[in-house]
Amino acid sequence: MAFFFQNLVNALQWGSFYALIALGYSMVYGVLMLFNFAHGDIFMVGAYIGFGVASGLVALTSTGAVALPNWSILMLTIIVSMFLTAFVGMIVERIGYRPLRDAPRASAAITGLMIGIILETGNLALLGARRVRFPSLIESTTYNIGGVFVTNKKIMIVVVSLLLMFALNQFVRRTKWGMAMRAMAFDYVVVPLMGVSTNTIAALTFALGSALAAAAGILFGLAYPVLDPYMGIVFGWKAFVAAILGGRGSILGATLAGFLLGFIEIFVAMIFPSTLRDLIAYSIILLILTFKPHGFFGEPYSARLRL
Repeated sequence: MAFFFQNLVNALQWGSFYALIALGYSMVYGVLMLFNFAHGDIFMVGAYIGFGVASGLVALTSTGAVALPNWSILMLTIIVSMFLTAFVGMIVERIGYRPLRDAPRASAAITGLMIGIILETGNLALLGARRVRFPSLIESTTYNIGGVFVTNKKIMIVVVSLLLMFALNQFVRRTKWGMAMRAMAFDYVVVPLMGVSTNTIAALTFALGSALAAAAGILFGLAYPVLDPYMGIVFGWKAFVAAILGGRGSILGATLAGFLLGFIEIFVAMIFPSTLRDLIAYSIILLILTFKPHGFFGEPYSARLRL
C-alpha cells in the first residue's frame, strides 16, 4: 500500500502539469473552435521566462539590492511570468490566428505548428542549445507519512495547480468576461451581434491559457530543474490528448483528463516496463474515446460547429 500511495503522489504531481496545459487547449478550442498547436511551446516559453525572472530576483537578492525571502521570489516569479507569457499568447493570437479566423481549420492548425517552430528556434537563437538549470527557490524537505515520502515541493505543486484551476473556474463562471467566453463557445455567430467583441474574447482566452501554461512551466522547473528548448513538444501533445479526452471547452473535463493521464502513465510504468508506458497509456485513452467520442464532458452537437 505504501508503494501504491507513493506512486499516487507522483501521479498527482505529473497530472498537475498535464491539467494546467490542457486547460489552455480546451479553452481555445471551446471558444474559437481551433487547436492552438503552439501551446506546448508556450509552456516552454513560460518556463524560460520564469527562469529569467527567478534568476534576476535571486541575483538582486544575493547582491543585497533587495531583501526577499525565497517564497516571495517564487510567488513573484509565478505572477510576473504568468503576466508576461499571457502577453506572448495575445501576440500569438493577434499575429498568427486572427488573420486566419475565417480560414479553413487546417490552415490555422498548420500556423500553430509553424509558430511552435518559431518559438523553439527563437529560443535556440537567443540562448543556444545548452540546457539551463532552474534556480532552486525553495529548499526541498521530505516528509515520511506512513512509509510514503512526500516532499514540500510536490505538495506545493499540487496545491498551487488546484488553486489556479479553481480560480479559472470561478473566473469563467462568475465574471462578465467569463460569461462572454461561455456564450461565445455556445454560439460563436450570435455573440458578436450582442455587442461582445470577438477579438477581445479571443485575446483573453489565449492570455488565460498561456498564463496557466507558464505556471505549469515554473512548477515543472521546480520539480525537474533542467529546461531545454524542445521540452514543450511532448508535454504539448500529451496535454492536447487530455484536452480532447476531457471534452470541448470543459474546464472540469480537461482537469480530470490531465490527472487521469498522469495516473495512467505513472501506474503503467509501475506495473509494466517503462518502454511500454506510452503504448499502453494511449491504448487505454483510445478505448475510452471509442465509447465516449466527445470526451468526458463534450456535447454531441459541438462536432458540427464551424467545421
